[in-house]
Amino acid sequence: MSARANALALLLFFAVAAHADEVPAGWQSCTGIADRDTRLACFDRWSAGQASAPKQPVAKQQDSDSCDHTDPSALSRFWELDRKTSCGIFGIRGYRPISLSLVRGGTVNDQPTSGNPLNNAPNSQPYRKTETRIQLSVRTKVAQGLLTHGDGPRDSLWFAYSQQSYWQVFTPWLSRPFRNTDHEPEFIYVYPLTASLPASWKLRYAGAGIVHQSNGQSLPLSRSWNRVYVSAGAEHPGGFSLQARVWQRIHESPEDDDNPHISDYVGRAEVTGSWDVNADHTLALTYRNNLRGFDKGSVRLEWMRKIESQTPSSLGSLRLHAQVFSGYGDSLLDFNRRRTVFAVGLSLVDW
Repeated sequence: MSARANALALLLFFAVAAHADEVPAGWQSCTGIADRDTRLACFDRWSAGQASAPKQPVAKQQDSDSCDHTDPSALSRFWELDRKTSCGIFGIRGYRPISLSLVRGGTVNDQPTSGNPLNNAPNSQPYRKTETRIQLSVRTKVAQGLLTHGDGPRDSLWFAYSQQSYWQVFTPWLSRPFRNTDHEPEFIYVYPLTASLPASWKLRYAGAGIVHQSNGQSLPLSRSWNRVYVSAGAEHPGGFSLQARVWQRIHESPEDDDNPHISDYVGRAEVTGSWDVNADHTLALTYRNNLRGFDKGSVRLEWMRKIESQTPSSLGSLRLHAQVFSGYGDSLLDFNRRRTVFAVGLSLVDW
């Protein structure tokens, strides 16, 4: 180091030392001063220096999803139509109820048939009319704000998966088999709407989706089909909501079609109306029609009762339920068989 650099460093050291008692680096430097008056003066100088120091700019907090579950709009909460009801992407939400039911059918399909000869079971099975039904259903939002921007309502893209199984738990002579399990993955796009309708109704969303449904079995019990659909939902401040879907089956060749004319039996459209009678009771009715007449399709009537408030919060959405179904398509294996089913059990919803 040169002599000039050494001199400059030395002058800088003495300058800092000379002013150290005037502007302490921090309040900690004042604590070691023995004289009371000098120590207080040191603290005063430090405080004055803090007051005159330039304020650091505070980063503006960006708007974020608030995941508000108290919004009075049930459809806004369910489809997260607004920023305040949005819970972000890739979280796991409920879709259809997760349920365990005891089921009693008027008949049981012990030898399933289909319009395709390759899909006719060669033998019957001694199934019981009483069985259990297990339904699992989850979804996740994979994207939001695709076509909408700003702080208002926002659109979203979802992936959902549902599974429904009929379990012959009361047939030990058959080793208690699962009679049928339907798998149903789908993609759902939802666009928010705020259109006012007559009688205080409000149109809340329109949507579109593509869905595959299959029972995952091999011939002759294999059943599957693919659909595209459009949907819409409206609600009323009195606790009523209406949701509707109309679908079109994606064509399959006759040799690959496990269930010919399934749309004629199961239907091409459905409407679900629900009513929150009060905080504890909900009624729902789902009607399916094939848009060709009224001799097929189905009707499902449901009642749910919330478990008492003293239930732990982790079970706050657990409900007692009862359900009556009559018609076609209670399961894929029963797509062409009319069946009346009564079910009671527990359902987990709105989680």
